[in-house]
Amino acid sequence: MTDTPARLLNLLSLLQTPREWPGSELAERLDVSQRTIRRDIDRLRDLGYPVEATRGSVGGYRLVAGAAMPPLLLDDEEAVAIAVGLRAGAGHAIEGIEEASVRALAKLEQVLPSRLRHRVTTLQAATIPLTRGDGATIDPRTLTVIAGTVTARERLRFAYRAGDGSDSRRQVEPYRLVSTGRRWYLVAYDLGREDWRTFRVDRVAEPFATGARFTPREVPSGDDAMELLRHSMSRRQPEHELDVSFAAPASYVAARLPETLGSPVATGDETCRLRARAADSVEWLALRLALVDCEFTVHGPAALRDYVTDLATRLTRATS
Repeated sequence: MTDTPARLLNLLSLLQTPREWPGSELAERLDVSQRTIRRDIDRLRDLGYPVEATRGSVGGYRLVAGAAMPPLLLDDEEAVAIAVGLRAGAGHAIEGIEEASVRALAKLEQVLPSRLRHRVTTLQAATIPLTRGDGATIDPRTLTVIAGTVTARERLRFAYRAGDGSDSRRQVEPYRLVSTGRRWYLVAYDLGREDWRTFRVDRVAEPFATGARFTPREVPSGDDAMELLRHSMSRRQPEHELDVSFAAPASYVAARLPETLGSPVATGDETCRLRARAADSVEWLALRLALVDCEFTVHGPAALRDYVTDLATRLTRATS
């Protein structure tokens, strides 16, 4: 193999498998001399790939963890497996997925050959994912198209169905994708309304990247898409002044609550209290508090306290 760039890519692909490669085996695989292998290893090191060499009769080369993540070379099966996994998670707004997973999916699908993209789509269509049931299902392609326009600062067109059922066509300058655990939202500047808007992604259809680039505008709430989303949600429905104490450490409770509810404050080594404004239904708030999986006391609002009391009574009857 005389093509040096192609040989280096093949060598890197071999080294990314979790094993140690003797120089003689690498030379045989690539049909070159061991001296050429040593030179190619030095080239990879110069490019920032941490290749470790061990001496002795059973010594060889292997790729180790470095200071930065190097580009990965995936075979067909690996690429399909990763794309299917990312699609399954991204399409159901699972907590912890966040925008980074959608960006990774957008990058991967952008370079997938058509034959592999077809395999990914076929696999996903043939499976039924197990979801929590309190979030909306989203076409992963919708997420990847939106994520691509956010990254590229490219105007986006789409059809949108509002909560009252009315349909409209929108052209926006996308700013951020935000996951609240239950749903995905797009924070964007609406060119038709000449104002900032938030859109539920499960209500978006036919997203289309226009190719027109834009210079990002200054966000009214600074550089905080989550704060803009909170403000937008508070205008759509009345906010609740949430006041709940927990018989568990603040770190434990914070890890089990959605980010939109804020962070509890420690009141002791094993207790904490959450005071926040929540633009959600009392039914959903009660469910989220129960899922923290510790003792808690609702101090307010009264509507939530009454609902939790009623729910507890019904659950007790259900087990009697």
